[in-house]
Amino acid sequence: MEKMVTDGDAFSGCYAGKRVLITGNTGFKGSWLSLWLIHLGADVYGLSNGVPGEEQASDACSLYRQLGLEQRLHQYWVDVRDSAAVQRVVEEVRPDFVFHLAAQALVSVSYRNPSETFEINVMGMVHVLDALRTLKHTCTAILITSDKCYDNVEWVWGYKETDPMGGKDPYSGSKGAAELVFKSYFHSYFKSGDVPVRVATARAGNVIGGGDWALDRIVPDCIRSWSKGQTVEIRSPQATRPWQHVLEPLSGYLALGQQLSERKELNGQSFNFGPAAENTHTVVELLSDIGSVFGMPDGMAPYTITGNVPFHEAGLLKLNCDKALFELKWKPVLNYTELTELTAGWYAVWHQKQADLYAFTQQQLEVYQSKARERAAVWTQK
Repeated sequence: MEKMVTDGDAFSGCYAGKRVLITGNTGFKGSWLSLWLIHLGADVYGLSNGVPGEEQASDACSLYRQLGLEQRLHQYWVDVRDSAAVQRVVEEVRPDFVFHLAAQALVSVSYRNPSETFEINVMGMVHVLDALRTLKHTCTAILITSDKCYDNVEWVWGYKETDPMGGKDPYSGSKGAAELVFKSYFHSYFKSGDVPVRVATARAGNVIGGGDWALDRIVPDCIRSWSKGQTVEIRSPQATRPWQHVLEPLSGYLALGQQLSERKELNGQSFNFGPAAENTHTVVELLSDIGSVFGMPDGMAPYTITGNVPFHEAGLLKLNCDKALFELKWKPVLNYTELTELTAGWYAVWHQKQADLYAFTQQQLEVYQSKARERAAVWTQK
């Protein structure tokens, strides 16, 4: 039987000592990915136009700052909308791997500022691909979009990579457009076997985990309120989501990067990375489970419900990840209880100031890798 690449140690030989450029490295997912690649021995370079949440002037504003990542990697302060600047960074770093995560990532913000959302998410993709197409050395690039790139008609079954792109809101539309940009660039510049750069896209969504401080996202909104002894206001309590911990899709991105660097037939393809079907729960269920681990103040109601929903929100969005299983031997590791305990446990440690956050976050990564190794061994035997 083939070994499941879900095993975190399977990446070590691939990324150790390699120059890895991460765009959007100061964000939630970018910070976790930076930590993981540092853990794997990579020489990590970050490209970002700033640190999310700095304007909040509080300790609950940025995982990047909380982990002290600026001291552990090479940082370029560059806006992905600046084509010439992106080009200069790529030429200077000469990366072996690129993970493009830079994005305007919030649906609510996309309604308030659609122009900026399209500029960052669409032209950012253009500028990164434009810089990659001029490289003369071997490079593997994973460009991350979103599960919201699909034309979501709220099917009960999951979307496959071949389903149509779409989007009923500016954010979703920008991600669908970014995928079309990728497709045109691949066929125009990267398809030839003589090109030293290989590219692929990755799609995931509904990610939760410790250190997410974004506004208008359910878990960080709750933690901000609960840590002050306040009740949080939620919009759609019965909306269902296939919840997944941030380390799940990141393991998929790393698996895809490894496989793409070794297998030319994966060049130009797209992959979904999502949780198991049994991880689909309502918002109310998630808040109850997160709150019980975090530690709610006695007698405090965890949430109130508002009828004010100022923008369209999908009630259901699921991904079919069969392709990742078949091609990459990848599958999610954590069950629903484990992912909620990891998420709430991180915030509890932050709130109670119990430990060094870098050490504790790295410990959570090691817990995930341990579970991945255990389950990969079981899956391989079946």
